[in-house]
Amino acid sequence: MVQEINYTTISLVLESWEKVRRTKGFEQKVGLILFQHLFKKSPQTKILFGFPIDVDTDSPELLGSKRFGMHAAYLVEMLDTALNMLGPDIELLTEIMLELGAKHIRYGVKADMFPMMGESLLIALQATLGDEFTDELKEAWIETYGELSGDMIRGQVKARRRG
Repeated sequence: MVQEINYTTISLVLESWEKVRRTKGFEQKVGLILFQHLFKKSPQTKILFGFPIDVDTDSPELLGSKRFGMHAAYLVEMLDTALNMLGPDIELLTEIMLELGAKHIRYGVKADMFPMMGESLLIALQATLGDEFTDELKEAWIETYGELSGDMIRGQVKARRRG
C-alpha cells in the first residue's frame, strides 16, 4: 500500500519529480516518451487509447496527434497529482488509487499492463533526468510506482469481486 512507503523514498521521488517539473513542457515531454515506449513494448495498449494497433510509434501522424499529446499530458498530470499527495495526504491517496484502479477496468486495463507502464515511466524519467537518474533514485521510483500501481490493482480485484 502507498501508506507503507518510507520517508527517504518519498523524499527522493519528490525531489527528482521537482527537477522533472522544471523541464519546459514536462507534461508533454515525459508523457510522449512514456507512451512511445509503452506502445512499442506493448502494442495492444494502443487500442486502449484509441489508436490502431499497427500505427508506427515513430510516425509524425502519431507523435503530432492532438489526442496522443492530450493522453500523454493527462497521464503525467495524474501522476503529478498523486505524487503531490505523498506525505500529508497519503491515506487519501491510497483510497483514490483503489478507486482509480476500479475505474480503469472500464477502459480495458488489466493488471499485467501495469509493469509495462512502470517500465515506460522509468524510461521517461531516465531520458528527462539523464545522469541524475541514479540507481538509488531508480529503486525509489520502482518502489513508489509499485505501491501506486499495486493499490490500483487491488482496486481492480475488489471491483471484480463485487461484480
